[in-house]
Amino acid sequence: MPVWIRQTIDSVVCSVVSEAETTDAGHQIAKGLRAGDVVALIGDLGAGKTRLVKAVAEAWGVSRDDVNSPTFTLIQEYAGRLPIRHCDTYRLRNAEEFADLGLDELFASDGIALVEWSDRVEEYLPRDRLQIRISIDSLTGRTMEVSATGPRSREILSSFAAGSQG
Repeated sequence: MPVWIRQTIDSVVCSVVSEAETTDAGHQIAKGLRAGDVVALIGDLGAGKTRLVKAVAEAWGVSRDDVNSPTFTLIQEYAGRLPIRHCDTYRLRNAEEFADLGLDELFASDGIALVEWSDRVEEYLPRDRLQIRISIDSLTGRTMEVSATGPRSREILSSFAAGSQG
């Protein structure tokens, strides 16, 4: 099980060494999420953003096999215990194209939104969101830095990092 280390009041970090630990981290994060929450994912190609989305969706009752990177479709919606909306902004030419996708639907209060490559569209994201930066350490090793940007995301962070070290 991944161990979260507190960096500041608004951030924690953990290292994972396998895809199974990445899945465990996603399940831990999912426990604190509720309808209306937004998770912003940042990381290079192959960092594990979609793997983490698969784990969060799985924790909400979506089959992991149903979750695919929406690189070409831009937004996928999965029917779990509540709607999981998964967006990939990698192929967008600019942030304004993101705004044209229908942000009211993506960020609707009845579901959870997970946005890959969120740093490309940051100005259109809700101010209060959980932000996860994934860095590649090795073939299967990753470092996840999770930051809260407001009061609700601080609650989410506390829910899975309550026993964190640091």
